Amino acid sequence: MNEKSILVLGRRDHTEAMRVAAGLTIFGHEVRLVFMTEPVAESDENAAQAELLELSDIEPETTVKAMANDLPYLDAAALGQAIAAADRVVNI
Repeated sequence: MNEKSILVLGRRDHTEAMRVAAGLTIFGHEVRLVFMTEPVAESDENAAQAELLELSDIEPETTVKAMANDLPYLDAAALGQAIAAADRVVNI
């Protein structure tokens, strides 16, 4: 299997986006995760998924300005570059 560069966009369901991103690393893919639309809710389920991201060596990024102090921030141009550079984009 060829390693792919996969960009996961967490737009509607941040929890599921974290789960999918962590799962894709099992196959040896390079995975980026970008949280969009709103800040990630603080919940036990999200905390558990965040631990999986850490174990998978995925550092989430964001387009949400309210999260820019905690995560690397992507403006529209940087997001466009990330999308163009990815082999696959998963929208969740």
